[in-house]
Amino acid sequence: MMRWLDRFPLPLLIAVALWLAVAPISPEPHLIEKLRMLSQGELSNPLDIFDLLLHSGPLVLLAVRLWRRNRDH
Repeated sequence: MMRWLDRFPLPLLIAVALWLAVAPISPEPHLIEKLRMLSQGELSNPLDIFDLLLHSGPLVLLAVRLWRRNRDH
């Protein structure tokens, strides 16, 4: 089931994950802002929840991909 992730080009996944993790750079990356809102219990707007998923999704995929890669070696 996860073979598609194993075949996805790792450099592209790293680039997308890093790009979305820091976008937009100014005034504060959305990922940092949404994680702060989540920790303070202020993450209730559906658009903010979507934004958190959008910006953290590629990082989660990258972590899974690297875990699967290291597990096989």
